[in-house]
Amino acid sequence: MKILLIYPQYPDTFWGFKYALKFVSKKATLPPLGLMTVAAMLPREWERKLVDLNVSSLTDAQLEWADMAFISAMTIQEKSAREVIDRCRKKGVKIAAGGPLFTTQSSDFEPLVDHLVLKEAEGSFPPFLADLENGCARGVYTCEDWPDVQQSPCPEWPLVNFKKYDSIGIQYSRGCPFNCDFCDILILNGQIPRVKSKEQILCELDAIYQLGWRDGVFFVDDNFIGNRAVLKKELLPALIDWMKQRKHPFHFFTETSINLADDEELMQLMVQAGFNKVFVGIETPHEESLVECNKYHNQNRDLMTSVKKMQNHGFEVQGGFIIGFDNDPPSIFEKQIRFIQQSGIVTAMVGLLTAFQGTPLYKRMEKENRLVHDSSGDNTDFSLNFIPIMNRETLIDGYRGVLKTIYAPKEYCKRVITFLKEYKPFPLRKKLNIQPVYLGAFFKSIWHLGIKNKGRWYYWKLISWTILRRPRLFSRAVTHAILGFHFRKIFVG
Repeated sequence: MKILLIYPQYPDTFWGFKYALKFVSKKATLPPLGLMTVAAMLPREWERKLVDLNVSSLTDAQLEWADMAFISAMTIQEKSAREVIDRCRKKGVKIAAGGPLFTTQSSDFEPLVDHLVLKEAEGSFPPFLADLENGCARGVYTCEDWPDVQQSPCPEWPLVNFKKYDSIGIQYSRGCPFNCDFCDILILNGQIPRVKSKEQILCELDAIYQLGWRDGVFFVDDNFIGNRAVLKKELLPALIDWMKQRKHPFHFFTETSINLADDEELMQLMVQAGFNKVFVGIETPHEESLVECNKYHNQNRDLMTSVKKMQNHGFEVQGGFIIGFDNDPPSIFEKQIRFIQQSGIVTAMVGLLTAFQGTPLYKRMEKENRLVHDSSGDNTDFSLNFIPIMNRETLIDGYRGVLKTIYAPKEYCKRVITFLKEYKPFPLRKKLNIQPVYLGAFFKSIWHLGIKNKGRWYYWKLISWTILRRPRLFSRAVTHAILGFHFRKIFVG
């Protein structure tokens, strides 16, 4: 068979980095890891092509070539996914769809596609594939148990052009041990973290290394430190040796919970392995709201101290923040601004609380008759899918005020400097590795941010402060200046 794997387009979002990617001449942040993994599960004699609509267009010739289209998407890609489905149907191409969007909204898509392959592909894809080969494929396939990720194949990396992407994603584990009421991870991946073997991860790293990749690698795990014992005993020591033997060709970043700050050994192992950035769900500095959403691992701790501790150990801490909890007081907007500014969390994704289908929050809102509509998947689009306790207009206006404040040139510059003062990078590379694309990005930043931009004074303030005080972090300062431009375009316009 001829299989066309299609990844729908993302809208302009916080994590899309559309306006920042132009500085480094990239099209998208990450290639579609799920589809590349599915491609590796296909019979070797089948032909396959991958089209990522975030880096290229879908042509009629590609659809005419295909016997079947495989589509995977997240909720935020729904609009583009529906457009792809419509084009396939008009061309008479059979469709198999899977991934988070189709798993959580299967009833909406069952009439539109030929086959739904739900939940995790390692469990539901093999029986679908077997039936497809025998000409008796059913409409819906799913799996009751959580699959063994140690049976997951190495993604088929040659299907994508690395030059179009800013980073490469790999996955070590699935699942998170916590149970925050707004999070849909438990629905999609379960509460008991399942981990790949160290041999699998090193094999995947070898694959992208052999293909010439020499930049950032994002461990896309729900919570990278969900199984700390195995992580410290097996994977991280193996990563340290692998990176040392190859003179540290990558730098790693991932998502973790705040309790990373409690484990000195784990932090040291991670930075030695090459991790220099972590995304942490802070959510809110308001204790009652943390209790409300069952974020117990964030409760009864000094969140600011935890952030600073991670920064001091060599991590840039990115943070997720939420506004709109029932227990949020009128002062929440100022409290969030103050925490973000003082913590030096430069990349602060502040979103409105969203009730995703199937979550405890969704069920509570449904029981209380407070649901308005399903979520778009974008919690930064100034809309609510439930009736809040706080006056809706007050909440939206306050949220908009937070974003305009923290991403205004003056406050943003101040926050970057706060971070650079705290950040103590772990020394790995002895030689400065300056790639032409990043040198080009610096000169573009001079023109677009230092000359044409209204906030150019703050650009030069950041650059000059860094050269005089922390010259080793110069590239970080330039990167954050460029990211600030993207955030302002998304939130302020």
